[in-house]
Amino acid sequence: QVQLVESGGGLVQAGGSLRLSCAASGRTFSSYAMGWFRQGPGKEREFVAVVSRSGDTTYYADRVKGRFTGSRDNAKNTVSLQMNSLKPEDTAVYYCAASRRIVGYYSDYTSPYEYDYWGQGTQVTVSS
Repeated sequence: QVQLVESGGGLVQAGGSLRLSCAASGRTFSSYAMGWFRQGPGKEREFVAVVSRSGDTTYYADRVKGRFTGSRDNAKNTVSLQMNSLKPEDTAVYYCAASRRIVGYYSDYTSPYEYDYWGQGTQVTVSS
């Protein structure tokens, strides 16, 4: 069992930055690939980024590529999402998620069904 708690959300102006963090419980954090998803008002949950178990590989949704950076610290059981050049369309509740599954391609981690545990989410609001 893994418990995930996100933090770092808030209100920011367009063009600004935020850094989200996700703290995980348990001693097996490094055995999980860690994903970030978001769900905007009236929208379905969508993939944002995934960080590999070691942290040396990341994969991003096209709409955030070049603006968002995922990272993790396995010693501290945390995963982070640095979000720069934020746009109003980035407004959403952001969730971190943990996956035990081994996939063939990192693009397979774009499906929420590949994840076993989810945090409660943190709100990010970008004003224009």
